[in-house]
Amino acid sequence: MRTDIDRLQTFYASPLGRMAEEMMARRIATLWPDVRDLDVLGYGHADGLLEPFRPQARRVVSASPDAQGIVRWPADDRCACALVDEERLPFRDSLFDRLIVCHGLEEAEGPRRLLRELWRISAPEARILVIVSHRRGLWARAEATPFGHGQPYTRLQLYRLLEAAMFQPTASARVLYAPPLGWPMITSAGEAWERIGSTLWSSFGGVLMIEAVKRLHIEPGGARQPVKRRVKLPLASQLPRG
Repeated sequence: MRTDIDRLQTFYASPLGRMAEEMMARRIATLWPDVRDLDVLGYGHADGLLEPFRPQARRVVSASPDAQGIVRWPADDRCACALVDEERLPFRDSLFDRLIVCHGLEEAEGPRRLLRELWRISAPEARILVIVSHRRGLWARAEATPFGHGQPYTRLQLYRLLEAAMFQPTASARVLYAPPLGWPMITSAGEAWERIGSTLWSSFGGVLMIEAVKRLHIEPGGARQPVKRRVKLPLASQLPRG
């Protein structure tokens, strides 16, 4: 059973949810700094992560599984969201250049079938970013957050699932080293927790973010030796204003 839209909205409106979304958004900004003239899809509940792309991208669409529910997005512009059947996405083949899956895979009835549908609507050499609960992290145990529901993954498990769906993993990052508690000393210091956690306990980030590229063929055994790319968390002073 999927986490419904009301619980997702409530969480991301809270200080803890805003901190979590900001930490994920910073990592995405380092991976995809330029989406000019590209078509971008968010699947699951990725509205907040899609916002920075709206001024640049040619098209930005938010798709939510029908069992979850949806709220109008964006609130200040023409509606660009839709409820969808996760195994029959209502988009033509090879449409999207960038895809973000957040709160989409862990509670999917058929994760592999969902990824194959995302592969179908991905353009050649499209990049997909899958964000899931990390099995080894604290957030997968925090049922008061959306990350505490559904199937968490290890990095190797997610690599194998992506490769089975014909996506080649190219980069990975762990995010959310802060404890999943809404205390002000935690929610106001997300960047500090990321710095300390990535240095002292780098294997225990609460969320996995895996980038992969659409391929027509994946070499056998590729998941055991994935291509790695270090993703640095930018300093607050290095982030664009506004």
